[in-house]
Amino acid sequence: MPLDQVDVDKWEYDDAGKPVLAQETEMSFLDHLEELRWHIIRALIAIAVCGVVLFIFREWYFRHILFGTNYDDFLSYQWFCQLSNWLGTGDALCMTGPNVAIQATEFGEQFITAIKMSFVGGFVLAFPYVFYQVWLFIRPGLYEEEQKATRGVIFVCSLLFFIGIAFGYFVIAPFGTNFLMGFQVGGAVNQPKMGSMINYMVMFTLPAALIFELPVLIHFLSRFGLVTAQAMRTYRRHSLVGILVLASVLTPPDVVTQVLIAIPLYLLYEISIFIAKRGEKAYQQSLE
Repeated sequence: MPLDQVDVDKWEYDDAGKPVLAQETEMSFLDHLEELRWHIIRALIAIAVCGVVLFIFREWYFRHILFGTNYDDFLSYQWFCQLSNWLGTGDALCMTGPNVAIQATEFGEQFITAIKMSFVGGFVLAFPYVFYQVWLFIRPGLYEEEQKATRGVIFVCSLLFFIGIAFGYFVIAPFGTNFLMGFQVGGAVNQPKMGSMINYMVMFTLPAALIFELPVLIHFLSRFGLVTAQAMRTYRRHSLVGILVLASVLTPPDVVTQVLIAIPLYLLYEISIFIAKRGEKAYQQSLE
């Protein structure tokens, strides 16, 4: 059933606490597919609109966003240099962009890449609305207690998603770009291709966005008794080792850089312990 034919806010609950429509208690498989189709269409329209805007401003988008770490005016280079001076470590964290000429070696590569990355960026910009559409489809199938546990999930997930993107873009990307572009062997000169540069920018940012969703995952698991705060405290040392390994993978082999990456990830883990504690209390109350 199309979403615009159903008032999603008018739900009643059966004896088990599962939400059902006030006027209709069952939907056929085809009705569910039709409803899903409308949610997908709305999400794709939002992505397309944002993608078209980015394509119109593609010169700014590529120069300052996708290729931003290649140039000296990238904001993080200035911030880290100021941080280094404030910490009293001199120019240890000061960096400059590689300022290399980025190549397009295939026929039509620039046009195809511009279209592809415009819609990738469109997905990032439209993420809250896309997630909202997904949630509208999932929410009616949840029990009343499950809906209470997921209250505010759209705002929290979207916020953490953008924080993760920003962390990957402004912290991981500049260090990764400088190390990879500055590493030379056998006298070879680094002349990156357009696609290669963009692929690494995606690798620096999107995984960070997923990692920053850890508190949401812990919240759900703890609310249903699958994870406890005590278990997370017990394995804190193991998690710290894992965080250090992850930081070493995401960054060049520099101790200062790895610490800068590991500290926010560890704080994220500690926040997740606090969230697990609250979720565990809610789970115990639901059993009483």
